[in-house]
This record gives sequence, C-alpha cells and structure tokens, in this order.
Amino acid sequence: MSKAIENLQAAQQRAMAVRPKVGGFPHLAEVLRQAGVTRNVWSLPACQSLYLTKDGPVVAQGAPLLSGMGDVPRFDQPALIKALRTDQAGESTFQEFLAAAWHAGVVRYEVDFAERTVIYSGCQGEEYVERYPMVEVK
Repeated sequence: MSKAIENLQAAQQRAMAVRPKVGGFPHLAEVLRQAGVTRNVWSLPACQSLYLTKDGPVVAQGAPLLSGMGDVPRFDQPALIKALRTDQAGESTFQEFLAAAWHAGVVRYEVDFAERTVIYSGCQGEEYVERYPMVEVK
C-alpha cells in the first residue's frame, strides 16, 4: 500500500470520527485538506473518485449507480440544490446524495480544498458552484 493511500485512509477515518451528522461536509473537507489532499474529482454515475494529494494521486472505485447504457438526465440546478440541502441537513446518506446528484444531471463534480468550492458539472458544460464554510477541526 502506498503512502498516499495510507494517508488518505487515515484522514478519512479521522474525518468520519469528527464529522457531525448535520453540516458534516466542511469538516470532512478540512480534515482532507490538512492531510494534504488538494482536489477530489467524482465521476457519476460510475462513482469513481480521484484524490489529488501531496503524496500522489489515488483513485477509489465505488459501487456504480448504473450498469449498462442509460440516458443522461438533463442538468437540473434546482434539483441539485435540493439534493445538496437535504444532504447538508443530514437527511440523506452519501449514496443517496450521489444518486440524487446524478438524477439532477451531474456527471462530474470537483472539490477544491484550498478554495473551499465544489463545482458540479453536467454533460453539456452546465455548472453550479457552491462554496462551503471554513471550519476548525482539532
């Protein structure tokens, strides 16, 4: 196992231990930033996640949301914002959030841990940018 994977896994475990149920993403993001993760790029519906870290890039393959062929949903910003607010309120699991984002037409999203932004992208170049607050994690 590489140093990059070990560091990322340790940061993820730490983040899950300190992350509150409501509004937890900024805590997760801050722990990853402190561990040297600069960006995280998700591809939907594959649920593939690429982490760019100070120790090297790491890819994680989750359970895909779709198998075989399917139509790509049109980008629906209000539906995406609803999915975000539901997740931020602690009313959905991460898998439910990913499925809702996909159904809102998100094919990719990228987290910039230094800028504290997430860019959600549709397949026709549509984008929605959301900033998340800075938090202190001990």
